[in-house]
Amino acid sequence: MPVPRSLCLRSGVPVMEGRFPLSQSASTPVVTPFWRALPFVIACGGLVAMASFGPRSSMGLFLAPMMDAHGWSRETFALAIAIQNLLWGIGQPFAGAFADKYGTTRVLLAGAVLIGGAFLIMAWAPTPLWLHISAGLLFGLGLSASSFSIVLAAFSRLVSPEKHSVAFGIGTAAGSFGQFLFAPLGQALIDGFGWQQVLIDLGGLTFVLIVVFSLPLKGKPAAHSTHAGGRDQTISEALAEAFSHPSYLLLVAGFFVCGFHLAPSSPSTCLPTSLTRGSIPPGATGRSR
Repeated sequence: MPVPRSLCLRSGVPVMEGRFPLSQSASTPVVTPFWRALPFVIACGGLVAMASFGPRSSMGLFLAPMMDAHGWSRETFALAIAIQNLLWGIGQPFAGAFADKYGTTRVLLAGAVLIGGAFLIMAWAPTPLWLHISAGLLFGLGLSASSFSIVLAAFSRLVSPEKHSVAFGIGTAAGSFGQFLFAPLGQALIDGFGWQQVLIDLGGLTFVLIVVFSLPLKGKPAAHSTHAGGRDQTISEALAEAFSHPSYLLLVAGFFVCGFHLAPSSPSTCLPTSLTRGSIPPGATGRSR
């Protein structure tokens, strides 16, 4: 119902005829939801990095019991881990591209499905082929879609530039802490419940943690042009620019060194079994990892 003009004039409130008077109260401040608060976002991203990267460090603990149960050689298991690392590296550029196009949470959910499925198939795998498919192919692609690289990309979008270094440091440290946590935890669970049950439990735990804590990271970068003329940079142009920097070439070479002497060989995969075969208690093998 329109407010009479005479009443508006007597009250001293200037309004347009036929309209309610404009409110003179101050505008309500915008309140940031807790799931978008910086500490909560960083904590959730760190938990995702820990949940995806941590179980990877416990893979070598399953070598000895799976060798004894199936009669497989050490090389069979090491080949699966080598495939895992190769697929992890090959899949990361594609996972990053999908995260930019479809959003971080969707890619993290895909990674959770792949890692959870890899653990379940490992518990059942009757032949080396299925071990290579699960621990190698599926686990490697799952890592590329859910490890700290995707989390750090989300931090760069959600965290202000002046706080990037702190957020990146926490995200990377969380992945490393996952390795520190899951190795002794995995050994203790294997001693108590058996390796097959632990594989199933790790698959379920990893899936649930990534699904729950990936939700605050949802979103994708805003569309913007990175090239003159208003067009986006193509993949070939990005690769050409990257390989033109000597520092990038040295970084890639460094990862090759890490992959060859740490991932598929003794420290990560074969060390726990070597220690166990040398009459060292199983609990010590988990802590040594």
